[in-house]
Amino acid sequence: MSDIFEQLASPFDPSEVDWRVGSVTKKDTPNPEGMALAYIDARTVMDRLDTVCGPAGWQNRYVMEGSKTVCEIGIKCGDEWVWKSDGAGDSDVEAEKGALSDAFKRAAVRWGIGRYLYNLKSPWVAVKPFGKSFVIAKEAQPQLDALLRGNMPKPPAPPKTDDTALQAANAFARKAIKEVGAAMSEAGLNNWVSAWAKHIEQLRVKYPEEAKAVDAAINAQRASFTKRAAAE
Repeated sequence: MSDIFEQLASPFDPSEVDWRVGSVTKKDTPNPEGMALAYIDARTVMDRLDTVCGPAGWQNRYVMEGSKTVCEIGIKCGDEWVWKSDGAGDSDVEAEKGALSDAFKRAAVRWGIGRYLYNLKSPWVAVKPFGKSFVIAKEAQPQLDALLRGNMPKPPAPPKTDDTALQAANAFARKAIKEVGAAMSEAGLNNWVSAWAKHIEQLRVKYPEEAKAVDAAINAQRASFTKRAAAE
């Protein structure tokens, strides 16, 4: 159970996180600024549940509590279903649809999905007018990506060269396989592989069996993305 929660709660690749504008200052100036608020959409949450629990390993349902829409998410743990729930009122956009989506995402937070985003700093960044509202300016995106990467867990340490090197290599391989399996997009997987290519190559030289397991996990995840793209 704790292992499932850990996988559900792991941070998303920055490419999977969206940003919206909260409060805005200097609205009538040439360089307005707004508070950037991070969020994930409902489809990203569904992908995480599918990846960690399997398509048949989770389900959700909705009930009404007065004017509030409550979503319940159940995850199969062993032979039992465990449920967690949360609710939301109508949103400003497509009220009923927005309430369903918001309730679903809030229930997912109960399972740890995207919970870390609530503790993320909300920086003031450049924004630009969009209709009657504002959107994040393109030039602010690198700053926001860096903020997200600073909140991502550190990649597994490379193998050590002391007496416990083999144990460290095994630990590295296990954690690497877990992180590869948690990748939610091919871009995210490629970023991980690129960041740790040097360490994986060292693993191939010194511990080929552990490296073979990591390579197999990477190839399997790539194959799943290809299969999903073909189905779409």
